[in-house]
Amino acid sequence: MSDVIERSVGALRVQIDRELCVGFADCVERAPEAFVLDGDDLAVFLLPDRTPREALLAACDACPVDAITVWDEEGRQLVP
Repeated sequence: MSDVIERSVGALRVQIDRELCVGFADCVERAPEAFVLDGDDLAVFLLPDRTPREALLAACDACPVDAITVWDEEGRQLVP
C-alpha cells in the first residue's frame, strides 16, 4: 500500500499520510463512518462520503500529528 492515500469527498480532497500516522485514532473517534484503523493500526478511509462536511473537517483536524490534509475545490489547504 502507498504511504499516501487520497480521496475526493464532495468538493474536498482529503489525503492521509500513512508515514506520519501513528494510530492515535482521533479521526476514528470523531468520524467512525469516515475512518478506521487497518491491520497496521494506521488510518484508512471507510465511507467519508457519508460524513457531513463539518464533521469530516473536524475529524481531520483532530489528528495530533497532522497526518491528514484537506484542500477545498480551489486548492486552498483547510486542514491542518
